[in-house]
Amino acid sequence: MKTVLLAGGLGTRMREETEFRPKPMVLIGNKPVLWHIMRNYAQYGFKEFVVCTGYKGELIRQYFRDFVSLNIDFTIEVGQDPKLTNHGQINESGWKITVADTGLETMTGGRLFKVRNYIGKETFMCTYGDGLSNVDLIKLLEFHKKHKKIATMTAVRPNSRFGIVDITSEGIVSGFHEKPQTSSWVNGGFFIFEPAIFDYLDETCILEHEPLNKLAREGQLVAFQHSDFWQPMDTYRESMMLNEMWETGSAPWKNWE
Repeated sequence: MKTVLLAGGLGTRMREETEFRPKPMVLIGNKPVLWHIMRNYAQYGFKEFVVCTGYKGELIRQYFRDFVSLNIDFTIEVGQDPKLTNHGQINESGWKITVADTGLETMTGGRLFKVRNYIGKETFMCTYGDGLSNVDLIKLLEFHKKHKKIATMTAVRPNSRFGIVDITSEGIVSGFHEKPQTSSWVNGGFFIFEPAIFDYLDETCILEHEPLNKLAREGQLVAFQHSDFWQPMDTYRESMMLNEMWETGSAPWKNWE
């Protein structure tokens, strides 16, 4: 089963990083966040990817074109007939990656529509190139198959941006809650789509607007509720937080050795 990764946005809220690279290439540890997402999918057996690029997409293309030499040691003999010898093996053996230029200013639905020929007439997964989670992808797929709808999205409850103060009727502060999980569900990505999704898309649409709204009106969209870890990387501060999780060995999305 293929997984489409939406990796073409401008990342305007992370100018500290995205002035130089696309947001999916911002590092967590020594690997791009895009790699972390793909590694998570691969651990569940989903190793075929279609990466939709846009802003500074040439850096994503170069990364995967030179993937082996960027990740293991090698020896090169320079001359008229250069010879490259790789030393060791990469953990990403078996991955099949299609990198597609879907345009600089294309919206999410348009990016997905533009890679339809790489997907074919089959069920596929799709997510954003900047969000990490420990969602169980096998259970997500089972949920999708059980409901037999065109689209399944993962619904999550994000943490509040602010701490919460408990105040009594007399105005006394009785406690604090540091950035608690909200009670509302939001779109967390990690979609599964049937090929019929392309009947709801065109080259200019925003996936999260009319396409998903129309699917909802027709009863063709279901939500897999995930109450555990989910964290987008929308800001520089969030990238630092994710790096701290990684460096301290407490990264909830890491499901591999």
